[in-house]
Amino acid sequence: MGVASLSLLTLALLVGSPGSRADAADRDQGSYQGVASCAGSTCHGRMEADGAVVRQDELMRWQEPSTPGGAHSRAFSVLSGARARQIAATLGLGDPTASQSCTGCHATPTGGSRGARFQQGDGVGCEACHGPSSGWIASHYAVGASHAANVSRGMVALDQPATRAAVCLDCHFGSSRPGQFASHRLYSAGHPRISFELDLFSTMQQHHDEDADYVRRKGRPDSARTWAVGQAMAVNRALTLYATPRGSEGAFPEFAFFDCHSCHRKIYDQEDRVKTWESNPGRPIPAGMPPFNDENMILLGAAARVAAPDMATRFDSDSRAFHTALGKDRASAIAAGQRLAATASGLASALSAGSGGGDTAFAMVDAIAGPATVPRFTDYEGSVQAVMAIDTLLNALVKQGRITLGAAAGIRANINRAYAAVRDPNDYRGPAFRASLAEAVRSIRVLR
Repeated sequence: MGVASLSLLTLALLVGSPGSRADAADRDQGSYQGVASCAGSTCHGRMEADGAVVRQDELMRWQEPSTPGGAHSRAFSVLSGARARQIAATLGLGDPTASQSCTGCHATPTGGSRGARFQQGDGVGCEACHGPSSGWIASHYAVGASHAANVSRGMVALDQPATRAAVCLDCHFGSSRPGQFASHRLYSAGHPRISFELDLFSTMQQHHDEDADYVRRKGRPDSARTWAVGQAMAVNRALTLYATPRGSEGAFPEFAFFDCHSCHRKIYDQEDRVKTWESNPGRPIPAGMPPFNDENMILLGAAARVAAPDMATRFDSDSRAFHTALGKDRASAIAAGQRLAATASGLASALSAGSGGGDTAFAMVDAIAGPATVPRFTDYEGSVQAVMAIDTLLNALVKQGRITLGAAAGIRANINRAYAAVRDPNDYRGPAFRASLAEAVRSIRVLR
């Protein structure tokens, strides 16, 4: 996709992981009432954030046309653009606005029934994340209503990091549901590369205030924990899907699971060879073999060394065993991947139960920039994930009061330089990125 800025980080696609919506079928038992059902001026449709409990301007923020905060509302409309029609024509999908291969993620995915006010053209609406509202829409604003009661009636508990990750990953990585997997064929036809980081993207989409009332009802959010759980859930989701028939495409593996830029680099024929890939100490694979996209594995390993050290060694061992198995055959890779997925699932549970207080966020920054992790940033995808991690952990430190807003603003230039180093996937240079990342991290360490 190319990361020109945060505003260009694309919205796009867990199966059997903790915190998923029990099962996709459970989510579809209710009826989807549509965005209009939330849009009254006494509900979420005000023009100003002057509500007594919630902002009440959530719909306006969801529809914001010029920022990432409005990306969900724009998701369906992009299917009418030239690029979407070109992709659909290449793949023989017909009208992209009517193809489930597109609407599975560019609209609210409704396996259940739809109310009279539901409009597919609303894009990724409220219920895509909060769940079908027929069971809770009338009771969630009643006097004495509680978040736990709303959840018992079908509202999705997005305040729980593992639950939120399971919801987001459906369209920001992939799922077993129809139309919710970005395959290599879709990429080759022109779809942007999918990239995702739970806490950072949640912040960009946040339509609520984390004030005292929010803390009373749902607990105090922990950005460092949300980030770490998101990494664990992403690893689990990738490996779980890889073990399904989606892991292959005809005679070939499904290349969407592998690192794009290890193969998609410029090819030169000349007298002196030019090696265009770097050896990676975390991947014991034959030289030149396309590596599995391990961006989340790298970051989860760093998080585990801080927040779940008793599981970190096993995760690193299972990760190396999985890469080794990829050099053998698919059956070996699936078996090793399932072991690694189970370890990642255990880490998701451990990280969900932990606390990100104290020096945890500082320690995670150190782990990402430490000698066990930095040598693994040899590829574009992992480097993008790393700079997003440093960004979200810096924000966590501001929220915790460990770093002032002014000090964070002073570090922003260094963060932006690290983003600039991964601006163009066709011009990615590992050494330059690692130097930019180190510079940003040094600025954060000074404030510890």
